[in-house]
Amino acid sequence: MSAPVDLIRADLRDFAGYRSARSDRLVGDVWLNANEAAWPNAADDGGVRRYPDPQPETLRTRLAALYDCRPEQLLAGRGSDEAIDLLVRAFCTPGQGAIVITSPTFGMYAVSAKLHGARVVDVPLVDDGRAFRCDIDAVADAALASNATLVFLCSPGNPTGDIVPLDAVRTLAERLDGRAIVVVDEAYQEFASAPSAITLQAERSNIVVLRTLSKAHALAGVRLGVAIGDADLIAVLRRCQAPYPLPAPCVTLVERALADEPLATTRARVTASVRERERLAEALREAPGMRCVYPSSSNFVLARFDDAQSAFDALLAAGVVVRDVRAQPGLGDALRITVGRPDENDRVIAALVGAVA
Repeated sequence: MSAPVDLIRADLRDFAGYRSARSDRLVGDVWLNANEAAWPNAADDGGVRRYPDPQPETLRTRLAALYDCRPEQLLAGRGSDEAIDLLVRAFCTPGQGAIVITSPTFGMYAVSAKLHGARVVDVPLVDDGRAFRCDIDAVADAALASNATLVFLCSPGNPTGDIVPLDAVRTLAERLDGRAIVVVDEAYQEFASAPSAITLQAERSNIVVLRTLSKAHALAGVRLGVAIGDADLIAVLRRCQAPYPLPAPCVTLVERALADEPLATTRARVTASVRERERLAEALREAPGMRCVYPSSSNFVLARFDDAQSAFDALLAAGVVVRDVRAQPGLGDALRITVGRPDENDRVIAALVGAVA
């Protein structure tokens, strides 16, 4: 099995990155090494005149416990978006590199690649009219043919809600050993019944998993996500990261949230969302002009309509804002509806079905 760091851009293999004033673990009680303000701002109630720790040890330890990995396997950043960007920077040579995606999927993979000058190779998901699935053989063939160094799998898929089975992820990682990193974006993993791809990393070191606190943990506003992978690979990503990626108030809030909210409470919130997801999907299947409501392992449902614009307008007239995904490949008649609280879902049902189920 090849080392994933062998796939790092050749010009970055000796790249040390920027060493900030907080990079060195120095001890002292008078801190004059970072050109910070000597007196605090009037709004400061938590020491924010100081630069924050780039990767706070307490935070990484708690996140590692949450995701069942070692702290050195984990990089915390500004949502999963930053991890995607760092992976593209580290593994794709500008103007030469390539990534593989499976549309319709999360748009930031292609955005990050295009901003970096990397090609985007698309292997569309297969839609049989009832569900979406990923053609793993076609993905592997495309990655090898294009010399792509990154393959992005969104599982559960956004906006499709589908799962990529772990056996398929394992097979893909085996075929691409020494050729590409398989990135499994698990932003919605807590809402799925399938196990995490983190469980494969002990046997396949070219798998990176992305997780976020934005969904199940109800912390979207703090913008904190993680990349989990081989420790040497994570060390490279850290060297490519901005000096101070984690604002101190956000870190404090996350540490408090992870310490104060029992895991059982998070699970109860997820269970309620899953229950409402199934109720909403069942009711929407009775809506006039409904073509298809796809099965979902996420906190949303994807639906196709005879007239998606009329459905979108009806929801807006009822004060309900949903995601219009018609611009995405193959989804010209579809809307993505996030699962809300029971009363919010009742409004969706009333607007589209005409009565609350």
